[in-house]
Amino acid sequence: MRVLGVDPGLTRCGVGVVEGVAGRPLTMLGVGVVRTPADADLGHRLVAIEQGIEQWLDEHRPEFLAVERVFSQHNVRTVMGTAQASAVAMLCAARRGIPVALHTPSEVKAAVTGSGRADKAQVGAMVTRLLRLDAPPKPADAADALALAICHIWRAPAQNRLQQAVALQAAKTTASKGRPA
Repeated sequence: MRVLGVDPGLTRCGVGVVEGVAGRPLTMLGVGVVRTPADADLGHRLVAIEQGIEQWLDEHRPEFLAVERVFSQHNVRTVMGTAQASAVAMLCAARRGIPVALHTPSEVKAAVTGSGRADKAQVGAMVTRLLRLDAPPKPADAADALALAICHIWRAPAQNRLQQAVALQAAKTTASKGRPA
């Protein structure tokens, strides 16, 4: 499974590609940051993020996109920028028919470090260890993007089984309602 992780942001949008399957060693195929100038017009910043994401999709051809789910912060302006960058990434994937998964920050931290309250340094250290890198990716947005991809690779099989079980149960319930008593 090849996953492009996206840690959305208007100034720095972290991107990282990881390949592998749960239970086996994972491989980092690329990591970086799509940057936009803070003083640029919002529309131009979103176009720059789109172009950057498109380049990553062209180069790495991921099967899935894992994006950090926007969570409530005290700074509404930061939340809006994060949500806008997240939407651009999802739009790029949708155009290509690439499935998108959203993961919360605490879900990613728990998957990678074992604690949903881990700090950025702990996430960076575990990403470095899990991907057998020489040093943590910089900036932290890049390490977070890799953590998102790792989280998705590890959690996707369980999520797929859960979705299949729910669909099967729904089908059974629908079928039993159609039977005479």
